[in-house]
Amino acid sequence: MAGASLCCLLIGLLFIAIQIRAIFSDQFRQEYTGLVLDAVERAENARNSVSLWQRLPDDSDGRSAGYRQARVDLAARLATLAALVNASPSGAPHIPRSAISPDANLDDANALLDAVSAYWHVQRDRNSADIRTRILRVADTLIVLAALVFGVLITALAMYAKRTQQLAGKSHEFEHAALHDAMTGLPNRQKLLATLEETATGVSDDWALQKIAVLYIDLDGFKRVNDSFGHRMGDEFLIAVSRRFRQSLRVADVVARIGGDEFAVLVREFSTDAELAAIAQRLIACVAQTDEQMGIGFVRASIGIASFPDPVGDYRRLVAAADETMYRVKRNGKNGYAFAMRAGSDAC
Repeated sequence: MAGASLCCLLIGLLFIAIQIRAIFSDQFRQEYTGLVLDAVERAENARNSVSLWQRLPDDSDGRSAGYRQARVDLAARLATLAALVNASPSGAPHIPRSAISPDANLDDANALLDAVSAYWHVQRDRNSADIRTRILRVADTLIVLAALVFGVLITALAMYAKRTQQLAGKSHEFEHAALHDAMTGLPNRQKLLATLEETATGVSDDWALQKIAVLYIDLDGFKRVNDSFGHRMGDEFLIAVSRRFRQSLRVADVVARIGGDEFAVLVREFSTDAELAAIAQRLIACVAQTDEQMGIGFVRASIGIASFPDPVGDYRRLVAAADETMYRVKRNGKNGYAFAMRAGSDAC
């Protein structure tokens, strides 16, 4: 489309250039016609002077001399007119030399002037009409070209906006892919840490009213799924349990796949440890239900829970503290959950 528009634009500009050149040519012919008509008017004045002397009585003083001088003036005017007409670039009918002689028949001179005047008046009107027509053509072409350029600009802006939107979409897709697990669609570790940072720095300063926690989940026995049923079954299990995790949590909470068979849940707000325990129990139930549905029979979950500001005083250690607590659960028999303790406390 851009190529066709450019071609139309070039053709339009070429047409305008041709029309402008023709307008200048018509203008030149119009000015030349004006010169000829001025010469015709002077010749007609000289002819009228001859007619005036001719009508005087023969015995009038100076009639003969005046008449001869008027004929000489008429011949001079006719000669000037003939020079202009015969040099005309438009191919006008020439004036013969015999018609401009002082002894030429006056009736022939009158007929000549009438014919020349009529011809060049027609030429003037025709040139004026041609100039008006060409100016209108140029104006119409300029309007069309302006509309074409406007249309091209609008199209270019629309294409630019569409391309920008596509690039924005691609950028969003790339960003989403960089921050989410490709298989389960869950946020990855990087996204979880960023969300944790955003949550911890944006909440109220009164931690007695608002607290956050991380639950670190490890699937007990998952390696046996891959070994016994194949990696395809393992992938299906991870996808299914991820879906159950999302459905069991509140909208504000975030579940992420840390890697392999490990997951983490960011609880953005809670009041008591009992709420966290209930969330952990639901997560454990999700794993057991997925295991039962898929007919595996041995996959369970160990969960470590760490909350901020108590007992973990630095929110940046929440994930690590929950991970350490999860391993404590695994050492104590698996398939359960436990809360992180303050630094220096004895494990129980």
